[in-house]
Amino acid sequence: MRRHEFQPGRLIAGLVLGAAGVLYLLDAAGEADAPWFLVLPMAAGGLAFAAVVGMVTYAVRRDRRERITESSDR
Repeated sequence: MRRHEFQPGRLIAGLVLGAAGVLYLLDAAGEADAPWFLVLPMAAGGLAFAAVVGMVTYAVRRDRRERITESSDR
């Protein structure tokens, strides 16, 4: 399998949505009392945080790529 680059934004999004899913499963099983007004903002905030992390990661990688091409052009 070919290696791919690490994408922390997708990891954060997966972890947050997984945690929200686990909370809903625990609520459905009667093990926890997770109100919707707690889970929805948690999921939305986690997705927003993942988007910010993804944009920062993209900007850092783009800057690094530009520096490499500038140094090879000299």
